[in-house]
Amino acid sequence: MPSHSIPTRLRRLLALLFCLSLAPALSGCVPLIVGGAAAVGASAVYDRRPYEVIANDQQIELAAIHALLQDPAVQGHSGISVTSYNQTVLLGGRAESTEVAQRANLLVSQLPKVKRVVDEIAIGPNLDLTRKSEDAYITSRAKLALTGISLPDFTPLRVKAVTEDGVVYLMGLVSPQEADAAVEKIRYVPGVKRVVKLFEYTKQSAA
Repeated sequence: MPSHSIPTRLRRLLALLFCLSLAPALSGCVPLIVGGAAAVGASAVYDRRPYEVIANDQQIELAAIHALLQDPAVQGHSGISVTSYNQTVLLGGRAESTEVAQRANLLVSQLPKVKRVVDEIAIGPNLDLTRKSEDAYITSRAKLALTGISLPDFTPLRVKAVTEDGVVYLMGLVSPQEADAAVEKIRYVPGVKRVVKLFEYTKQSAA
């Protein structure tokens, strides 16, 4: 596709996100805490978030991961995942104690541009690789299940699915009808224990 056919704001955003994705490597920091940061790519075209908010979410995830890695009370005492959508941050994974989880929550809640933190950190030992692999597989199956939704103006790219120990968390800007349809599809995916809706609702009619 010729570059002139891509909106200028989108091209600037993609360039920014490319630079941000290099930040951990350039700093020499090896991320020991799993984050939810991912390249936006063409999916930004279908996203209901403004481009600036998509960039904010990427920055929040990277900043949160960095803050948790640099804090001695959290680093080495947890395996916390970070996912930001529309500047609402979902904290998942495990922490050794309630105090560690609370410290992580405090650090992330104080970051610039964070509007809200949803604390779903479980207390206990980190999940093993087998469980993490199963969760990754469930997430991929959940995304595939969303392609079976037939609603006007709906695209699976508007729903972010995160799986922690068999529990699927759903984020996105959707209508109530889209939210219900997403849950109905994903709740039947093999291995799913529970589906948690963390959606924000658009003003469009569910009819």
